[in-house]
Amino acid sequence: MNKPVSPREIDRIDTGPRFTERDAERLNRMFRGQETRELLQNLIEDNVAGELATVSSFGAESAVLLHLISEVAPDLPILFLETGKHFPETLRYRDELVAHLGLTNLVNLTPDPRELEEKDASGLRWSYDPDGCCDLRKVRPLARALSGYDATLTGRKAFQSATRANLPRFEIDTSDEQGRLKINPLIDWNAEMIETYFEEHDLPRHPLVAEGYPSIGCSPCTQKVAPGEDPRSGRWKGWDKVECGIHKPGEEPFL
Repeated sequence: MNKPVSPREIDRIDTGPRFTERDAERLNRMFRGQETRELLQNLIEDNVAGELATVSSFGAESAVLLHLISEVAPDLPILFLETGKHFPETLRYRDELVAHLGLTNLVNLTPDPRELEEKDASGLRWSYDPDGCCDLRKVRPLARALSGYDATLTGRKAFQSATRANLPRFEIDTSDEQGRLKINPLIDWNAEMIETYFEEHDLPRHPLVAEGYPSIGCSPCTQKVAPGEDPRSGRWKGWDKVECGIHKPGEEPFL
C-alpha cells in the first residue's frame, strides 16, 4: 500500500532501527484490549507500522486473519513461501481462498534455484537436515522479500504450542538488524474463537484438517496429530525442532 510518510517515519530514516524494544512495549500498551479488526484497521489506515505485509502459510487457520485483512485492506501484500514441498491440497486451498476473499496482492516467494542446486540438488535435505532445508526454502527467501517492509503480520496464536504461550501482539524481529516489527493480531485467540469465526463467516476449510492435520506445513515434515495432542506435534516429528526458523522460540517473549 502507498501511504503518506509520517513525521515518525522521516525521523527514522537512516538514524538507526525502524523500531526498538521500547516501541514494541509502547504499542503493546497502546493496543491492549483492542478488538482485532479495529487493531488491523488502525495499523493500516493510520500507517502506524510503516510498510506492512502479512506472511501466510495458507494452513489450517489462515483463513481467519486473511478474512480480517480482506475487510480492511484487500490489497495488502500476502507473502506465501512456495517451498516446492507443499501438499497439493495447500496450493489449491491458497488459490481458492485468495479468490474467495478477493485478495489482490498475493506474492509467491520461491527459493533461489542456484542455492537449491548447490545445497539440495536431490531435494531430500529435509530427511537429514530439516533446519537446513527450512533455511533454503523459507528463511532465506523470506528475508530477501522482507527487506522492503517495516513490519509484518503473522497468524501465530498462543494456544498452538508451549513455545508460543506467552507471546504478545507486538515484538521486534530479532533476525532483522534494522528493527522490523512483528505483529500477532490473533495471539490471544483460542481454538473456540477460531472455530466460531470460521462458522460465522462461512470460510473455506483447508481439506487436510478433516484428515487429522491441525497444523500444516511442507508435506515431508507434517504428520497427522492424535486427538488431545499439541496441534503442532505433527510438525517435524522425531526431530528436536518446533519452528521453521522464521519464528524462533528464542525470540520470546515477543510474538
